[in-house]
Formats: sequence, structure tokens, C-alpha cells
Amino acid sequence: MLLKFYKAVLTMMYPLALNRYIEKRKKNGKEDLNRFNERISKASMPRPKGKLIWMHGASVGEAVSMLPLITKLLEIYPDLHIMVTTGTVTSAEVMAKRLPDRAFHQYFPLEHPLYAARFIRHWKPDLVLWFESEFWPAMLSTIKRRNIPLILVNGRVSNKSFRRWQQFEFAIRQILDCFTLCLGQSDEDTRRLQVLGAKKTASLGNLKYAGLPLPVDEAKKAKLQAWFEGRPVWLVSSTHDDEEAKIGRFLKDLAKKVPNLLTVIVPRHPHRGIEIQEKLKNDYGLNVALRSKDEEITPSTDVYIADTIGELGIFYELINIVFIGGSLIPHGGQNFMEPSRYKDATIVGPHMFNFTDAMNRARNANAVIEVNDVLELIDKVQELLSYPELLEEKRNLAYNWATSEAKVLDGIVDTVKEYLK
Repeated sequence: MLLKFYKAVLTMMYPLALNRYIEKRKKNGKEDLNRFNERISKASMPRPKGKLIWMHGASVGEAVSMLPLITKLLEIYPDLHIMVTTGTVTSAEVMAKRLPDRAFHQYFPLEHPLYAARFIRHWKPDLVLWFESEFWPAMLSTIKRRNIPLILVNGRVSNKSFRRWQQFEFAIRQILDCFTLCLGQSDEDTRRLQVLGAKKTASLGNLKYAGLPLPVDEAKKAKLQAWFEGRPVWLVSSTHDDEEAKIGRFLKDLAKKVPNLLTVIVPRHPHRGIEIQEKLKNDYGLNVALRSKDEEITPSTDVYIADTIGELGIFYELINIVFIGGSLIPHGGQNFMEPSRYKDATIVGPHMFNFTDAMNRARNANAVIEVNDVLELIDKVQELLSYPELLEEKRNLAYNWATSEAKVLDGIVDTVKEYLK
């Protein structure tokens, strides 16, 4: 009853509020104007023949976490096709570069009963895998009404979300009732899904533990390697606003202790590159080169900002010390497992609440280096660059843990097989 009311309200609101919202997103560059028809469920291609799995994730992180599962399933089923949907322009760009043959990307349609029905009617998926916990009731209820198996993968319920959903238990129960099976990221996430009303659950682990290697352009890698040659280098990855300034303030002091130091920064949002460059130059007197401007790294370069998309794998391969951004500020951190798989000594700040389960497991394996603030970070980087034996030990611990966690993929593949018979 609640979902029917929700869809009725959406239908009435669309001509006014939602239409204005869409126009604002277009104006702000948050919609792909060349493919906007996909957002209103006008498909840009026909449905492929044979079985089709639809995988949906909100943005880049969820989409990238699908890749090992996509690769494995396509190997097992030679006639299978996989459609990936996301809602952001950046994620579409990443998927265009990384999806294998027989997998393709479409934009997720805007939340509206008409668009949901049109989308399902065209694509007719045999199985839907819904990644993490961004719920769109109009689409979910349409999938259920068509009796299509729907599995929540990597289901995550944060402390904040759990408290909020408990206040609206009548709503979350109807939403979770749409799922055939809910797979929690951790035992705690699975327990919370059960409490909130999920009927069938299991805990197989976090699929992000099983990530595939990031793409690497060997020619670009070789050029960067030549620039790095002979210099101590560390990487500041996936930073958010203010983290670059926090770190930049101390880079000249660090360079006095580690001569010829080069700091590489890969911001989480590449469009911030110029802003970061100007901040570090003007406020801290640093010599900063910008990758998006094709500026070279010279002997006098203090900081290199790699404000590009899809090149992080190159830097993880070349640099052995990585700090993960989103953790010096209360953002919750970014994926610290990726550099661990590259045998990088991985450092995180105090705010890693988006990865509580993974952090606990990594701590138990002594596989992650934790710092409380930027001063501790600078001291730790100096220590690792000064003591090669310590650096090698930390690299090995990170790598051994990351590879041991990859077994989660097999469990999820076995589960999916049951619904493709």
C-alpha cells in the first residue's frame, strides 16, 4: 500500500518539482546530454539475445566492485550478457574503459513508475544484482511485480542508516520485501538487514575485497617511471577538499628530511585539479605540475597532481607508499584495499567509518597503517622512506591480507549460479 502511494506521489510531482530538478542537473553538467534518453528509459540499443544479468550500482565505487564478478560470470557462461547501470557521468566514463566484451553500460532511469516499467519491459533481465544500499522503490517494486530474481549484493547498513530506517520500519520492510536474497557486506550488515525486515539473508563478505587490477597504460607508465627515477615518491590517493591543503602545509618540512621528495596527488574528483594546484602554489610556495595540462615532472617539481580518470592503477604500480584520502576529514575514507593488492604500504587517517568491517580485518592482520592526524602522517611517510626494511615488511603484510580476502568472489558466483538455472 505504501509503495502504491509513493508511486502516485511521484507521478503527480514529476511535471513540477522533478522536472526542475532534472533541468538543474543538466545545467550543472551532472547529466550526459548525449545519452539523456537513457535516463527516461529510452534505450540506446536493443536487448541482446539470450540470458541477461542486470547489475546496478550508484556510482564509481559500486560499479568498479562489480568488475571481478562480471569477468568471472562471462567466463562461466559464454552466451551471457551483462548490463551495468549507474547514475553518474564519471561512472559511465569509467565503465566505458573497463567493461569487457558482452558487458555494456546504460544510465539508470530517473525514479518514476513509467520509466521503471518501460525499462524492465525493454531489457527483460533474467536476474538483477543490486549493489550496496541505494534503494529506488519504484524500480524495485516493478522488478518484484515481474517476478524477476533480485539479489542485494554487498548490502551495507551504516549506523546512521540503521537508526533512521528503524524510525520508518514500515517503509524499509516493504522495500526489502522486493529482494529475493540480501547479501550483507559483513555479519553486522546482515544482522541489521534481518532486523529491518529482509526475509532471506546471507553473509559472504565484501566483494570489494576481490577487485580486479586497475587498468594500466604501459606507455604512460614508462614515461612516468622515467620522471620518478631516482626520487623518493609517495602517493596521496582519492583526496577530498581540504585534505590537500592539510598535507601541503607540511611538504616543505618533509622534503628537508627526505631530500628530492616528490608527492603525487590523485584527487577523488579530477575537476578540482586546478583549484588544488593554485592552493598549493599560492599558500605554500610549492612547485606543482598538473597532469591534465600535460605539464612534465622536472627535478624542481614538488607535487604532481594527476587530475585524470582511469589512471590510478599506474600510480599504484609505480609507488610503494600510499595514503588514502577521505580519511583525514569525516568523509569515511575511500577504498584502501586496492593499493594493498598492489603490494603498497597503505596508510589511512582516523575517519574510515565507511569501511569498518574491512578495517577490523586489516587491523587483525596488521595490514594497514593508521594515523590520527596529518602530523602523524608526515612522520610515518618519513619513517617508511628512511627505512627500506620496514617499508618492505608493511608492503608484504598489506599484500598477503588483500589476496587472502579475495575468496568472497567464489561464494557470490556460486549464489548467482543458483538463480541462472
